[in-house]
Amino acid sequence: MKTTTRVRRFATAIAFGVAALSAQIATAAPVKNVVLVHGFFADGSGWQAVSNILTRDGYKVSVVQEPETSFKDDVAATTRVVDAQDGPSILVGHSYGGAVITEAGNDARVSGLVYIAAFEPDAGESLKDLTTRMPAAIKSIKETDDGHLYIDPSQFHADFAADVPEPEAAFMASSQVMPAVGSFTAPVVQAAWKSKPSWAVVAASDRTVNPDLERWMAKRAGSKVTEVNSSHVAFLSHPEEIAKVIEQAAVASGNR
Repeated sequence: MKTTTRVRRFATAIAFGVAALSAQIATAAPVKNVVLVHGFFADGSGWQAVSNILTRDGYKVSVVQEPETSFKDDVAATTRVVDAQDGPSILVGHSYGGAVITEAGNDARVSGLVYIAAFEPDAGESLKDLTTRMPAAIKSIKETDDGHLYIDPSQFHADFAADVPEPEAAFMASSQVMPAVGSFTAPVVQAAWKSKPSWAVVAASDRTVNPDLERWMAKRAGSKVTEVNSSHVAFLSHPEEIAKVIEQAAVASGNR
């Protein structure tokens, strides 16, 4: 009888051990949802190459099409996509999209943040505050009479996308989204990088956002930094490198 009891206890202990190990393995699984957020003067189609790589590697990719009518609207559009996922997500932002994910990333469904040549504002900071601190080389951003921004098409290739083919840059210039000036001056309320792990890709040849500002923001946020010798549109000219950083974030965030 005593032997039978010991056997049962041993079997129970093994069962608990297996369950605990299974739970650990499940916890260690990479985050499989990736939500991509574009920046000013662009739209979600620019993420196609990165999305294709991530999809090939088994990730579920969603692309946010922000209206760029206001910072509040763009955060809401991003949160809407995050909340539609079937589990936790890695939130990725390019340029102004970095400000958007800094706010939207406070959502409980977000496990990690990836900044691509992006702004990483603190609470109370706007893009205007940050660019005033360290201005970029670009001088071709103009304002419409009704309060929207655009890049002079004749300077778009040089200032925004110097390392992509000229015909592609020309099409981007002619199809650029014009963001509301209010998005540029709106402050972040709560910075998600203070409570979520973050990664940052610095575009070393960026003329749209000062690379030194990208480095400074990443250091302040404690982001794990990768540098690429890229123009502002690193996701277009270096999709493999960008996808690699996103996948690193997905694995690391799943191991938390």
